[in-house]
Amino acid sequence: MQNKDRPTPAPIFTVSSLSKVYGTGPAAVHALRGLDLTLPEGELVVLLGPSGSGKSTLLNIIGGLDRASSGRVMFKDRDLTAMTEAQLTRYRRDHVGFVFQFYNLMPSLTAYENVELVTEIAADPMAPDEALALVGLEQRSHHYPSELSGGEQQRVAIARAVAKQPTVLFCDEPTGALDSTTGRAVLKVLSDVNKRLGTTVLIVTHAAATAAMADRVIHFADGDIREIVHNDAPLGAAEIEW
Repeated sequence: MQNKDRPTPAPIFTVSSLSKVYGTGPAAVHALRGLDLTLPEGELVVLLGPSGSGKSTLLNIIGGLDRASSGRVMFKDRDLTAMTEAQLTRYRRDHVGFVFQFYNLMPSLTAYENVELVTEIAADPMAPDEALALVGLEQRSHHYPSELSGGEQQRVAIARAVAKQPTVLFCDEPTGALDSTTGRAVLKVLSDVNKRLGTTVLIVTHAAATAAMADRVIHFADGDIREIVHNDAPLGAAEIEW
């Protein structure tokens, strides 16, 4: 349901005429086709669409992992598209947390040590124990990834991302490798991070059911935005029909 009268928070990202083209000539692939988008601060946003629709490409560009072919991305009052590589590195370090489908944990380190790696480079980090408690794994902090389930490993990955206290948390198919019960548990953690810490959370997914928990759902197709839906009554993760 869309409520046109409700106040909109200040924008955290403003995207203007954003395009991304891979390759040249007849073989060129237009991953993004002149997107215009404003994302308010503090929301939980789902970017929904099939594989190849452009949603992960957008996430990578506004996350500072990739460059646009043309257009502009503003992070608050800072132009990401004008930044040098060194400036983008600092942007990712100081403001951005990433969670991917595959957990990318260091197998030789415990859960605590995996989280601690990030806190050593962050400007204002959360204590590793606090981050692990936030995702419900304080009792598993000294276990290695091989001793954890897939859902627990993903929650460690979330704790690692959250421990740096990022302004925005980008999640690319965070439940793609999980069953429904474990997936709901991971989505609940992401919702908790959004509500308790005020972190803007962006979730890329092709699972339509996830949209029910979002404040805002952005539907992608063929490198463009087809629809934006505002949800006035988001469901809890446990209520989602998988």
